[in-house]
Amino acid sequence: MPDYPECSFELTLLPERFMVCRLPAGSEVPDWAQSGDLSAIVRTPEEMSIVCSECIIPDNVIAECGWRVLKVEGPLEFSMVGVLASLALPLSQAEVSIFVLSTYDTDYLMVKEDALSKALISLCEAGHIILDDG
Repeated sequence: MPDYPECSFELTLLPERFMVCRLPAGSEVPDWAQSGDLSAIVRTPEEMSIVCSECIIPDNVIAECGWRVLKVEGPLEFSMVGVLASLALPLSQAEVSIFVLSTYDTDYLMVKEDALSKALISLCEAGHIILDDG
């Protein structure tokens, strides 16, 4: 068994599917981007990225669909070291790509739905506990 950092977490699998969208820099935040219980909007000089529920996806939006989200149960203290490493390492070793969001209280790991089983198995083998919110 691989060697993992010395921390384990409870993760809740959110029931809905999410998408990651790319809009041009300077775009207004569309109403559809704020649907569901989880959304994130990041602006940079190059783009606006939006993570939100797969609700109504306009045809003209560049989007990567089919993401599932694992919420790290928190809140997590800012002084905690190795949180993402303890989650990302087993997923990397299982060849599961991730997209990560962080909030003030916790982290959210996103994995493609077709890799979800592999992700859940690798996280459990690393000592994490998976809860189901669905």
